Amino acid sequence: MTHVSFYSLTDADDVGHSLSCSLACEAYSKKQRVNVWCADKEQAEAIDELLWQLPTDRFIPHNLVGEGPKGGTPVQVCWQPEQLRPNGTVIVLSNATISNPNGFQHIIDFVPAADAEKALARERYKYYQRAGCTMRFTQADS
Repeated sequence: MTHVSFYSLTDADDVGHSLSCSLACEAYSKKQRVNVWCADKEQAEAIDELLWQLPTDRFIPHNLVGEGPKGGTPVQVCWQPEQLRPNGTVIVLSNATISNPNGFQHIIDFVPAADAEKALARERYKYYQRAGCTMRFTQADS
């Protein structure tokens, strides 16, 4: 069964970039393959750059989709739904839902502080709940 974790962000300017990098590190340390699904290529490049800036003891092998070794790396940064590798973990930084949520072990999503984006996150929460996923809600600072 797919587990979905929603992290509530408290700062209106926070879009989850730092937390998504930390969560990717955590998943990688558990030997999971990770997709970081961004809203667009620009955001994907920003996440890729943030991952390169992690301290050496937290480095995780990663690449933008289509770059890197032929078999890919444990952490892949993408921006289109068809680029998602099945199984493993997906960290969602777009406002879209995953069409096949049960094809993944863990989906991580964020609830921004801004009202319009919070409403979209509520819809994604309901969508995953209706799909039969196990739901969890956490404050990002806890």
